[in-house]
Parts: sequence; C-alpha cells; structure tokens
Amino acid sequence: MSKNDVTTGESEISNLDSQEFLSFVLGDEHYALDIMAVKEIRGYEAVTKIANAPPFIKGVINLRGEIVPIVDLRIKFDVGEVTYNEFTIVIMLHVHNRVVGIVVDGVSDVIKLQDDDIRPPPEFGVAFDSRYLLGLVPIDDHMVILVNIERLITSDEFGLLDTQVNSAQE
Repeated sequence: MSKNDVTTGESEISNLDSQEFLSFVLGDEHYALDIMAVKEIRGYEAVTKIANAPPFIKGVINLRGEIVPIVDLRIKFDVGEVTYNEFTIVIMLHVHNRVVGIVVDGVSDVIKLQDDDIRPPPEFGVAFDSRYLLGLVPIDDHMVILVNIERLITSDEFGLLDTQVNSAQE
C-alpha cells in the first residue's frame, strides 16, 4: 500500500500540508513553481516586440483576446545560449488577475511536496536573488529550486504589473 492509500487521520492532516509544484528546466538547473499559478503550457510562438523593454521581456502575444507579456527566464537567469525552436516551452501563469508567460527549456513533471521536504534557500550560490526562492528540494540526484513565482513576476525588477500590486505585497 502506498503512502497516498493510507486513510488515517494523521495521513489526511499531512496531505493538507502538501503542495504540488510544476517542475521545469532552465539550462542545467531544475526549478519548480506552485502549480496553482499555472494557467496552461504552450509551445513558443512569435511575439510582438515592445520598444525599450529589457532583453528578458521578449514581447507580447494575443492569447484569446488578452495581451500577454512573455518573459524569457533563460535570459533573465543567464543560463546559457538561448534558442527558440519547436521544443521551446511557454508556461502561462495567472498572477494577480493577470496572465504572464514565462519561457523555459522544458517542463519536467508535477511534484507533490510536504512542507518538511523543503530546505531553506542559501544566502548565495543561486542564479537569482534568494527572496524569490521558497527553498530547495533534493530529488533523486539533483536539487530542485522552488521559485516564488508571484513575488518574482510582481517585483519592480520585472515591472510587469502595477506598482500598487507590488506595494500591497510588501
């Protein structure tokens, strides 16, 4: 019998503390984000460029009548050479009543984690500021970096959402 088959009161309580994450790959690193923020997963398509946007903001697309900014996390996190082909993936996120697309190298799996599986983020040695991290999780032979995608996408650094949303979070 698997851990999920157990129906004791203790098991039900621990399941309430679990959370599902969508894992994805950027360069050689494995990341994951809260699956509740994911709207859909799509292939990369041509974008309309926005003048004077930072290089990691590729542009916008029209997604069923909604103008959606597309952010390439590979460029933002400087994870190596960036190519766009039929294997490039865009994860559409729903963050603060707004849809934002993030470009990644690939989507891996949905992982279910308990709170005690998550290790605190280090103060150094990761590709981006630790305030955007929820923590690290050792899985098999690698570490998965849990990203606080809401905090990252709504940060002033990205400038994608109204500053009222940013100040309300702090």
